[in-house]
Amino acid sequence: MTWETVIGLEVHVQLQTQSKAFSGASTQFGAAPNTQASIIDLGMPGVLPVLNKEAVKMALCFGLAVGAKINKRSIFARKNYFYPDLPKGYQISQFEIPVVGEGSLKIFLDDQTEKTIRIERAHLEEDAGKSLHDVYQGLSGIDLNRAGTPLLEIVSKPDMRSAKEAVAYLKTLHQLVRYLEICDGNLQEGSFRCDANVSVRKMGAEKLGTRAEIKNINSFRYVEKAILHEVERQIDILESGGTVKQETRLYDPDKNETRAMRSKEEANDYRYFPDPDLLPLVIDDALLDAVQKTLPELPEAKRQRFVETFGLSPYDASVISSTRDLSNYFETVVEKLDKAQAKLAANWVMGDLSAALNKENLEFAHSKVSALALSELLTRIIDNTISGKIAKTVFEIMWSEGLAPDTIIEQKGLKQVSDTGLIEKVIDEVIANNPEQVAALKGGKDKLFGFFVGEVMKQTKGKANPGQVNALLKQKLGV
Repeated sequence: MTWETVIGLEVHVQLQTQSKAFSGASTQFGAAPNTQASIIDLGMPGVLPVLNKEAVKMALCFGLAVGAKINKRSIFARKNYFYPDLPKGYQISQFEIPVVGEGSLKIFLDDQTEKTIRIERAHLEEDAGKSLHDVYQGLSGIDLNRAGTPLLEIVSKPDMRSAKEAVAYLKTLHQLVRYLEICDGNLQEGSFRCDANVSVRKMGAEKLGTRAEIKNINSFRYVEKAILHEVERQIDILESGGTVKQETRLYDPDKNETRAMRSKEEANDYRYFPDPDLLPLVIDDALLDAVQKTLPELPEAKRQRFVETFGLSPYDASVISSTRDLSNYFETVVEKLDKAQAKLAANWVMGDLSAALNKENLEFAHSKVSALALSELLTRIIDNTISGKIAKTVFEIMWSEGLAPDTIIEQKGLKQVSDTGLIEKVIDEVIANNPEQVAALKGGKDKLFGFFVGEVMKQTKGKANPGQVNALLKQKLGV
């Protein structure tokens, strides 16, 4: 029997505000446990929450970026449930009317196939605290620092049909919230995590199967593995004549399996009701217009512009536009060059520069070689002051010593030799010293041409102009 996978994701995006959703407590990560939970976050008697306006702006920013309907009047509700890391016994969230309604996000699969994933809603809510099960032997600890941190929960429609599609959607969403600078996207710290709703149905069926929700996955790789395992588990149950239970499950990466956590709650189980301490959230046109003006050029528009303006391949454009820091760096490099040299700039940014950054775990914003300095280096390749090979040596010194490319070229005597007479003299010596190779080359062993190029470059310590070397060798060897 052929089965179809159906996936919807609920992604929790921790908003990058300085204070919490309804209190002035700090959201900074890494503080000592239970030092950043205010009496408002703990729901002490008599306290009143006050909505963080910056969190609202960030939610609107996301909604506008995905072309969503913005609900100009939304309300906050209390979602009641009881866990040790939720001291109030309820979570302030949005239920019936979220601030962000239906929108969509375009994703690209590995083969560059496009697919549009519909977004059902994105609502504001506060985070719970965190239960720690690996700090004290035989005991669980509770850290309430995270309680009250503002979240934007982004709920997709069940439009994904494979684990790979789910990962592509998740990565595209991750890229977008970082572009918008509403979330740092740190998966290890839990700033970006998702719940995956997974079900299977017979191919061609319209009715959805019973779904299981896999909670709190904070790794792209684990999302894929968890979904693949869950799909296999459900198919095995159904093909054995069993029934899939609607439940919440956890993914164990060590055993690569999901296991039951609790039966899945329905909305009525949470006993939602409007929060009596919070007025409805009303968005006016002035605020929407102000947020609209802050939107950056979005990744897809930037990718398309790089293809059309700079002639980059779709792949190169996708890599270069993957983060704002990277694309800004690239554009600063290209500013000082001719547009025709954009491919050269892209190769260096994606190659030598990225390798150096990865080696030291640095972001583009903290590169030891500035965009202007790299542009100067590429200019010296273009004007034939140095060869591409010598440029790599110059770059290494720029990275380690912070010197300007012209200074390094001058101090190290690295200028390219373009004196035709001098190059001819070296070529004549190489040909005279290798008569057997000359005869073999003329006898049909074409690959030996590279040998002669290498010998000339060796004799000139890599400084000879490669183009001139190739042209003169072909002339003198008659090939």
